[in-house]
Amino acid sequence: MPRVLITGGAGFLGSHLCDKFIGNGYDVICMDNLITGSPDNIAHLMGNARFRFIHHDVTEYMYVDGDLDAILHFASPASPLDYLRYPIQTLKVGSLGTHKALGLAKAKKARFLIASTSEVYGDPLVHPQQEEYWGNVNPVGSRGVYDEAKRFSEAITMAYHRYHGLDTRIVRIFNTYGPKMRIEDGRAIPAFMSQGLLGEPITVFGDGSQTRSICYVDDLVEGIYRLLLSGENNPVNIGNPDEISMLDLAKEIIEISGSSSEIIFKSLPEDDPKVRQPDITKAKHILGWEPKVQRREGLLKTLEYFRMALKK
Repeated sequence: MPRVLITGGAGFLGSHLCDKFIGNGYDVICMDNLITGSPDNIAHLMGNARFRFIHHDVTEYMYVDGDLDAILHFASPASPLDYLRYPIQTLKVGSLGTHKALGLAKAKKARFLIASTSEVYGDPLVHPQQEEYWGNVNPVGSRGVYDEAKRFSEAITMAYHRYHGLDTRIVRIFNTYGPKMRIEDGRAIPAFMSQGLLGEPITVFGDGSQTRSICYVDDLVEGIYRLLLSGENNPVNIGNPDEISMLDLAKEIIEISGSSSEIIFKSLPEDDPKVRQPDITKAKHILGWEPKVQRREGLLKTLEYFRMALKK
């Protein structure tokens, strides 16, 4: 069986990837230090003979016995709440962690896929964002710890590809949602849903006119899987171009949840992007991929997950 290592495999996206690869017949090694990941996300896989969990910080020396066909490097705090809480760890996992993972891929002659982000575009001056756009990032702002960590991880990945001939992939992930997100994640959908279900005021930052394009996790994981199997070495956007303002998203979640919550407004965080929308022309052309799950369908599935999670 093909064998893959997924770093950050106990996190939101990493755990969905573990499920995807196990479902497609792979042997999966999940590596995570559980700073933001959770054992609950992979508990259902622990008895599977084709799944193995290694509790490890990928900024330290990485060792895996046996062959590896691919490494998917998803270890990193990903929400503003997390990377502002762990700024040094975020920079280290994007730099040292990526270096260690690339070194292991080189030693194992494994294909390497790095989880980058739409945050490399910063507060964009181009809309929608194409892969050729270099971005508008504040390197010394509070969000710079995440933005620049990911920009560095892209640069070192391409350096390994060009200098060592390593077979690499770069996925730029846009806003994603779905089951297994943490209630205290700090991002809009977990916050809006948990506040709405608890009858608390729903917090919208700024005037709510800033936009995001949200992709259901199953669609995103399928795009990542196709990218890994493709021959594309340059960055590829994976996300849903269905753009919505944060205020309209809050209203939609109130409506589908039947909540009586009011909306309150707070100051906009530093360097918060005003717009975010992927141009997925490249993904359509190269991968034959585009999102299938409509926003309302995905939100209803996610809402049911949060309804159950809040009862625990």
